Amino acid sequence: MDEKTSPACVTTVTALFEEHRPRLRAVAYRMLGSLSEADDAVQETWLRLDRTDAADIDNLGGWLTTVVGRVCLNLLRSREQRREDPLDIRIPDPVISREDGAADADPEQKALLVDSVGLALLVVLQSLAPAERLAFVLHDMFHVPFDDIAPLVDKTPAATRQLASRARRRVQGQAPAPDPDIARQRAAVDAFFAAARDGDFEALVSVLDPDVVLRSDGGVARAGLTVAVRGAKTVAAQATTWGKLSPFVRPVLINGAAGVVVVPQKQPVSVMAFTVVDGRIAAIEILADPERLGRLDLSALRTA
Repeated sequence: MDEKTSPACVTTVTALFEEHRPRLRAVAYRMLGSLSEADDAVQETWLRLDRTDAADIDNLGGWLTTVVGRVCLNLLRSREQRREDPLDIRIPDPVISREDGAADADPEQKALLVDSVGLALLVVLQSLAPAERLAFVLHDMFHVPFDDIAPLVDKTPAATRQLASRARRRVQGQAPAPDPDIARQRAAVDAFFAAARDGDFEALVSVLDPDVVLRSDGGVARAGLTVAVRGAKTVAAQATTWGKLSPFVRPVLINGAAGVVVVPQKQPVSVMAFTVVDGRIAAIEILADPERLGRLDLSALRTA
């Protein structure tokens, strides 16, 4: 029997890979914005490791991180070639957890949500070119040196640094850091729904950032098409029609930030993620596509 394929060797390599799985899934989720595609990328990374002699790898964690980065880069480039509208931005898959932090013991959940990777940030990441996204995610979020990223994008380390710098400016300009206080976030979201319930237009405007952006996946009628609405008055005018949803709103954390799931008759009809900055709502992401809702892990609702 080949030493590489002996049961003990295979078991050891598998155990080592499983130690790195949460980090790899977190990298892939930030790159792809899709939990199922992230799992596929992690599986492909495992297959590549299985075809490699692990004894020849000096830094397994670094090797796995760059491999999953390369897999995701290829998936992004393939996705761009298939996309009919290159400007279309999809609402990323949300990660839903309880507000009391009961899911914090799950290492994969913690890895997915580290660094406050809210939906608004993931939306901005989708607007970046694949190479920019890779450079930003690997370097800024996972501290991979530019020397290790450069071969993945066929650039010099200096040019790779510039890719990350351009991405960083875009992120800082379009995805401001949310308030770190969850209670303050929740207060703004509660005020938003109270004003919507009362049909109070001025109160809605006051809780919204003047440049607020609302993105929706289009729901049943326009599944797969993301619709964006901008400006406090425009968003408030739309939100005044949501008062009837207030009795069915279930508070949850969405990607670690205050959000809600709307459940009128046992089945969720939408997930709403909020980005609160300086006490005002700066972004709202709404997922209402029944097919995508059906694939979400909503166990937090059953125990909330």
